[in-house]
Amino acid sequence: MIQIFILTISPEMFQGPFNCGLFQKAVDKGVVKVDIRNIRDYTHDKHHTTDDTPYGGGAGMVMKPEPIFEAVETIKAELAQQEISDVPVILMTPQGQLLTQAVAQRLTQYQNMIIICGQYEGVDERVREHLVTEEISIGDYVLSGGELAAMVVVNTVVRLLPGFLGSPESLITESHTDGLLEYPQYTRPPEFRNWVVPEVLLSGNHAQIAKWRKNQSIIRTKQRRPDMIERAS
Repeated sequence: MIQIFILTISPEMFQGPFNCGLFQKAVDKGVVKVDIRNIRDYTHDKHHTTDDTPYGGGAGMVMKPEPIFEAVETIKAELAQQEISDVPVILMTPQGQLLTQAVAQRLTQYQNMIIICGQYEGVDERVREHLVTEEISIGDYVLSGGELAAMVVVNTVVRLLPGFLGSPESLITESHTDGLLEYPQYTRPPEFRNWVVPEVLLSGNHAQIAKWRKNQSIIRTKQRRPDMIERAS
């Protein structure tokens, strides 16, 4: 099981994605536990302030370091009572390392992790320098907050865990697992509006089917993502 702590000022955003479908089943089976913490709960002023204007001027607001540090340190203290110490602290930020299947696979090695959802113009730099162990981005664009990005990271990581998918084989053949895009998929009926399923898939010859799928993966990757070919295994 993996336990994921998410620090956010908008905890209500996570209710839908983590409470339905395969993810809810994974929670019920004990594959994953998600603990959403409101950063405002770690403030000590009557307005529960989590941000302030940037030093030096400029547009927007910056998330204050104090409540973020206190939230992370509180979680780490709780885990320390269970003799757990190796806990990565991940910041969702457009400046981070790009999320890939390989990154997601690496993160599955942890049994616990803390994810910080940035907001506004970002977080105080001291959070990056002295608290965060890793920064992740889900793409070269900017969202209004790190919550959506955190959902993507959590889903990408958790679906790789044993017990999440009904068939573990699904992970072997899907896009990006071996550096290629997945081959075309077909299901019934064998003919639809005069468009037919490739004959090889109906042949029952598993060796020929495997060869066709590998060739189609290579062709599709060359056509759609030629940048991936050199890195493919």
